[in-house]
Amino acid sequence: MIKTEALHIQLGEFRLRNINISIGRNEFFVLMGPTGTGKTVLLEAIAGLIAVQKGAIWIDGEKVDTLSPEKRGVGIVYQDYSLFPHMTVKENITYGLRYHAKKKATAKDRFVNLVKELNLQHLLNRFPTNLSGGENQRVSLARALMIEPLVLLLDEPLSALDPRFREEIRESLKTLHKNSETTFLMVTHDFAEALSLADRAAVMNNGSIEQTGAVEEIFRKPKSTFVADFVGMKNFFAVKFAGNQARVNGLEFDVGGIPSGNCTYIAIRPEDIVLSKEKLHSSMRNSFAGIVTGLVDRGLYYEVWIESAGTPFKATVTKRSLVELGLREGIQIYLSFKATALHFF
Repeated sequence: MIKTEALHIQLGEFRLRNINISIGRNEFFVLMGPTGTGKTVLLEAIAGLIAVQKGAIWIDGEKVDTLSPEKRGVGIVYQDYSLFPHMTVKENITYGLRYHAKKKATAKDRFVNLVKELNLQHLLNRFPTNLSGGENQRVSLARALMIEPLVLLLDEPLSALDPRFREEIRESLKTLHKNSETTFLMVTHDFAEALSLADRAAVMNNGSIEQTGAVEEIFRKPKSTFVADFVGMKNFFAVKFAGNQARVNGLEFDVGGIPSGNCTYIAIRPEDIVLSKEKLHSSMRNSFAGIVTGLVDRGLYYEVWIESAGTPFKATVTKRSLVELGLREGIQIYLSFKATALHFF
């Protein structure tokens, strides 16, 4: 449905370099990465709002990089809603029809269905200034989908919302995608959003794509230290290998065998580290004593900072485990992990 080939874009000193992505029909695809990596630039290039210097863009098999935005079959939703403040909700939703001819009966049915799916019936005569952030974003979604686009582009649609509205819009996006034939392409810097919504994703860094694949694959098997850090791996160590051991400062990790390739770093996800009051004697052959140096409340879990032989680790525990282990700064704790939990770079 969407394909870019060797795409190059330059805006001042910023560049997108050699962007190659392929997104299937009716897929929910996410562009991820920190702020300033070029995600929105790529989105707006696909929409036709930014000129392409080299390469090509296809939508539904048609080369569109020289077409005007209204001829690309694309709808776009921004984080700041971009609604017309002088128009009612109903007028905002139907605004695009003046540029996209639809049969009257078809447009009416489409309007009724969208208003129902997004729970906007009671808001049709209101103006955007009288709506909450979540309500404005639902109106923005309805307006973009009213023209029945081939592709819906979403530029961080959840980032400006408080947690309650964010969950509400996330569920709306799931429902809208399920009930339509539209391909969704969303930009986000929040990996949790991708896990919740997307089929596949691409991680961008400084104008290039670092990794593309299924979201779960990116989460479990990052291909670079940048991607590993982005998906929350957090424990990175420069290592020297010797046999089945990897030396990190004063510790020796059992890695189950020397990895192939020129690996110089090891990483461990914080949730793959098990904490205990005593050393474990199990399949977790890596078990070390350490001192708790910090506890950080992350809402649904606690992040525990531990130092062992001068090496800092970060692990996660539930609030219940925090209490049961009696975790507090300064106490000794054992951290353990399997060799299979190690990632090599």
